[in-house]
Amino acid sequence: MEFYKPIYKCVTAFSDIKAFLDNDKPVAFDFETAPDELYRREEKAALDAHKSHIVGISFSVSEGESIYVPLTHNSGDNADNQEELWSFLKATVFENKNRVKIAHNLAFEAMFLYAKGIIVQQPCYDTIAAAQLTLKAPYEYRTLHDSGLKLLAIQFYGADMPSFEKVTNGRHFDEMNPQDYETIRYACADSEYTLRLYYRFNAWFDNYLPQHRVIVEQLESPTAVYCGMMKYNGVPMDRELMQQKNKEATSKIDGIRTEIDRITGGVDIGANASTAAFKKYLYTTLGLPVMKMTEKNQKAANDAAMQMLKEWCENNKPEYVKLFELV
Repeated sequence: MEFYKPIYKCVTAFSDIKAFLDNDKPVAFDFETAPDELYRREEKAALDAHKSHIVGISFSVSEGESIYVPLTHNSGDNADNQEELWSFLKATVFENKNRVKIAHNLAFEAMFLYAKGIIVQQPCYDTIAAAQLTLKAPYEYRTLHDSGLKLLAIQFYGADMPSFEKVTNGRHFDEMNPQDYETIRYACADSEYTLRLYYRFNAWFDNYLPQHRVIVEQLESPTAVYCGMMKYNGVPMDRELMQQKNKEATSKIDGIRTEIDRITGGVDIGANASTAAFKKYLYTTLGLPVMKMTEKNQKAANDAAMQMLKEWCENNKPEYVKLFELV
């Protein structure tokens, strides 16, 4: 568990918000949203920028400190001078080309900002993309399932991160009082831990895989902004070209399967090379060592196991390396 107490505040005065953000430090931000009146009963409407609105924004520029800026709560006090506030945020934060903007699942925030006529400019940084480019284990990268903000905050920092359902107790977020500490804590923790992940992942990249930091900063994160815009606008598709590419991919996969069949004698490898028949072929017929076990204590044939077996074969059974390259 954590041994420090972060400083989380609800701030409504424009002068105080300006004082907190009027600098060029990397800034993490997170939106709380709620459905518009017409969609209050529609499940997940709060995730759709066509059906919902921004209730408040949390910001963090220093680890251990965050502010929550309430905008459209139905009770309590909201930020003043909001027209001036949005102009300030647009220029100083979201479209500031000299400042790193950080969010966890940047496409979501980018979608809501685009709905307000704001396009997040580079440099920007999506910590959920960064998470998926860091190693969970020596042979395994994090998946999207392993990359949720609350999960990472708990795993890395032992943080107390209550669920949205627990905090809201069936209410929409705009029904929460923004001056209540639990509301503040829930909102502020998201941006503060996003900032902490930004520094943590960059330190990991710099130490182990510097090129992955380049991928996050120059490819994945700017793409997330455009994904948010596409989620809002939709995107035209060339159906005939998509079908053509599908045929090409299917043909290539069929060719790989044919070559694997030639090597194995037609062993059924299934959709992802993890059938009982393929495991038997690897560990009994070929007599290869079991390099990894599943959570249920079964012999594994997942990506990590294939990589480990390939490395073992490179040193001990080079005639089998081609099989694992194909798989």
